[in-house]
Amino acid sequence: MSAIDLDGYHTLKFERDDAVLTVSLNRPEQLNATNAEMEIELCRFFTDVAHDPETRVVVLTGQGKAFSGGGDFGYIREVMDEPPKFWNAMAYGKRLIFSMLDCPKPIIAKINGHAMGLGATLALFCDVSFAADHVRIADPHVAIGFAAGDGGAVIWPQLIGYNRAKEYLFTGEALLAPEAERLGLINHAVPASELDARVRAYADKVAGMPARAVQWTKASINIGLKQLAHSIMDASIAYEALSNATADHREAMDAIRDKRKPDYSGN
Repeated sequence: MSAIDLDGYHTLKFERDDAVLTVSLNRPEQLNATNAEMEIELCRFFTDVAHDPETRVVVLTGQGKAFSGGGDFGYIREVMDEPPKFWNAMAYGKRLIFSMLDCPKPIIAKINGHAMGLGATLALFCDVSFAADHVRIADPHVAIGFAAGDGGAVIWPQLIGYNRAKEYLFTGEALLAPEAERLGLINHAVPASELDARVRAYADKVAGMPARAVQWTKASINIGLKQLAHSIMDASIAYEALSNATADHREAMDAIRDKRKPDYSGN
């Protein structure tokens, strides 16, 4: 095996400290909103780091003040007008989730700022999550007329139960990190000033454990989660693709552009 080649990434930034590799979503001016390039690069990274002998633990975080604001609105409008681009995006969205689930290296979410939509999905599919206590976490797909197709319908019910997941996914309401911790959506909410140290201490602890034992434990735990993702994601992605063509989705996007309240027709 050879070390991962970290050159050639444009939307990700890396920092290595011994066996811990931190990967930062690196579009801070856009609140680390995900576009096609970032999704493709994340898929590539989680696939490649699986074979990197220098990395025992991955930490996923965001550059700047946000973890991730979700999908890039410009890109969302683009795929609304050009549906074939949306189909390609959904294929990469599914591949991204499975690249995280299949990656043998433990992935720790360091949620330094708000995590919305796909940003929340990325954080929640990590193996262990720490968030600064001011952070808000939400999956507001429905707020822009989308079905929750990129993984939220898989992971939220597993973490907080079906009824609570529906309560939040039906409205896109945000949870503050301490409440998210109380419900089990994340592992730990900590003061922002302590976030780096808490994540680093846990990452070092895991990195110091027998690597194969940790990796095979992750693989065993993820068997059931992968089965669920396989059984749910094709349908949820298909529903999101259908919702991409609805009048209410277009009205939501127009209302955001025009800075007004949307007027939904139910279609």
